[in-house]
Order: sequence, then structure tokens, then C-alpha cells
Amino acid sequence: MPTNRDYYEILGVARTAAADEIKKAFRKLALQHHPDRNKDDPKAEEKFKEAAEAYEVLSDAEKRKIYDQYGHAGVRQGGHARGFGNFEEVFQAFGDIFGMGGGRGGGGGGSVFDEFFGQFAGGGGGGHGPRRQRGATLKCQLDITLEEAARGTERTIDVARNEACAECGGGGAAPGSAPTVCPACRGKGVVHQSQGFFSIRSTCGRCQGEGEILEHPCRKCRGTGTEKARRELKVKLPAGVDTGTQVRLTGEGEPGARGGARGDLYCVVNVKEHPLFRRDVDDLHLDVPVSYGGLVLGTKIEVPTLTGPATLTVPGRTAAHTVMRLRGKGISSLRGGGPGDLLVRLTLDMPKKLTKRQEELLREMQTLDDENVSPEKKSFLGKVKDLFSS
Repeated sequence: MPTNRDYYEILGVARTAAADEIKKAFRKLALQHHPDRNKDDPKAEEKFKEAAEAYEVLSDAEKRKIYDQYGHAGVRQGGHARGFGNFEEVFQAFGDIFGMGGGRGGGGGGSVFDEFFGQFAGGGGGGHGPRRQRGATLKCQLDITLEEAARGTERTIDVARNEACAECGGGGAAPGSAPTVCPACRGKGVVHQSQGFFSIRSTCGRCQGEGEILEHPCRKCRGTGTEKARRELKVKLPAGVDTGTQVRLTGEGEPGARGGARGDLYCVVNVKEHPLFRRDVDDLHLDVPVSYGGLVLGTKIEVPTLTGPATLTVPGRTAAHTVMRLRGKGISSLRGGGPGDLLVRLTLDMPKKLTKRQEELLREMQTLDDENVSPEKKSFLGKVKDLFSS
């Protein structure tokens, strides 16, 4: 479960802490709460994962900005923070901090924990053992309408991915056989080479770090432990998603090799263009044509919104391109705080054809305008006259 404690409090740093301070604090806590140091403390794992969640947000400038402004709700509703299920997920995400060669999401190479515990981060027991690599991340794109983005929606997607081989159960070995301990590394996944006073450790080339070899691989999957399949998954999109929003489905990615944990599936949202509305974060923009008489004399117009029509009162002597605001008629915010507004821009509805009577009335009005010049026009004409007479 994600934590509700203040992230800065968890890491023991000030809200103004620099990136290096945050990294150092997390590394210290990770070492302090490592399972091999706290075998009798059932709370150590939760403290470890809690620190990882805090670091995931505060180490990223964009996520940290959202958290500072909106707190836990902001980073969680936007899909920016996650809870870690186990130690291995933490090392997969932050391997670069612990000296793991693969960096974030990578594996391979030893970690800083080797110096303290003599084992790979995420491994169990004493000594090196087979490492179960987490599966690869998958991505898909979800095209939705603006209406769906505004109210939230649920979609069923069809995903092509690998599943555990039905014949070998994902182990990779032929039925009736089992993996054997690698003779080159004796099941440790690494080999040591001495050069003078130094001992260099590297991934075993015989088993590729697995610690095991398949003498009799499964014929159906050829030892991979997986086979192609299609799966239907349901994706819930919260109200307020926008183009580029990523929704994570934990454990719905590719399976790990030989029984390793699944990766995640990220659904990237694409909101299709709307024929009427333009979106600006949580606000919507709409152009509405109004007749000349309506702008001058004032009128009431019916405007569309995402929740149905609304009546807008246009006061007299309103200039063309005036923007009027309908509060709360925009898009719900992922960060909380209520929906945005609908900004209605009033444009002049210029007729393409005039009846004879319309033309007569307009000419009469033009004559009256020339005889009764407004103060604004008089000021403008005076400035023009001064400009050309100087």
C-alpha cells in the first residue's frame, strides 16, 4: 500500500533539500532497512518500500513539483507515484543508486549491498543464487474522446504478450526434467578472476547470470518458458486525463525469464480533437458566433457544454471577440480542486448575403452613425488628423 506519510519526513530531509541530499538519504535508509540486517523486524520491509516511494517522487523534478503543490493526491491521481510490492521491484527501479550496472529497470552486476551482505540486492539467503529477472515493460495507446476524458471511462484492451509456456509451466525445462546448477559458477551466477591483489567478479558466461542451465530445454518454447498469447484487460481512466497521461497496470507486462515477476503495462492516453472545444489543461475554449444586433443590443444565447446546453447572457455594447467565462464547465482536474472553466469567445456573425430590406436598414444605420460620431471614434479621428497635419 502507498504511504500517507510526508515524503520529506520519511527521508529525513528539508523541503529545500538538493537532489544529492535526497539520494544520499534514501541510500542510507535502504541500507538501514535491508532485510538481511533486520530479519527479526517485520516492519523493516515496509520502511524500505516507504523510503523507495518517497525517493521515486522527490528524485524527479516534475513529480516533486506536483507533490509540493498538491501533496499525495496530486502524484497518485496523475500516475506519478506507486507502491512497491517487494524488494526486487525497488532494485529494478533504482539499481543505479546501489551500483547495479543496469540502472533503472536494469539488472546485471553487483550492488553496494554485496559489500555488506555478500549477496546480490534482492537475492535471498547467504551467497549468490539464481536471479529471476523481472519481465519487460509493455506500452499501448488508448484513443479516447474529450467527453470520455472529462468524465472518466473504462476500456477493454486486447494485449499481445508472452504467457508462461503451457507445456513446461514457465520453467523452460522439458517435462520430466529440471534445470541443473551451472558447473562454471556453481549456481552463484557470477565468477571471480584474480588479478594480482584484486579479485574481479563478472556475470557467468555459461549461464548468463542465471545460476542454472537447461540441459533439456522445453521443445515447445525452446527453453524460454514463454509463448505468445492475447489477453483482454480492463483499464480505468480517471476523469481529467489528457494526451500523454500514462496509466500503469502493475504486473501486466511481459513475464520474467524462468518464472520471474511480470513487468508493467503502461497505457498512454491520446485525447482526440473535438469539433467544437479546444482544451487548455483544465479549461475549455469555445467560439460562438453572435449577430451584430445581439452584440450591440444584448441578447441571450444557448451554448454547448460537455454536460449539456447552458444559457449565456450577453450584455449590450459587447465588442466582438469578448471572452465570457462559464465557471466549472471545463475539465475535472487530476490534481483535485474542482473542474476548470469554459471560456466562450463571442465572434461577429457576418452574413454572407443580405436581403434588400436588411441592406436598406444597414445603410440607414450607417448614415446615423456618421451623423452621431461616438466619443471613441472622435478621439481616433482627431489623432489621425494630428498625425498627418504635423
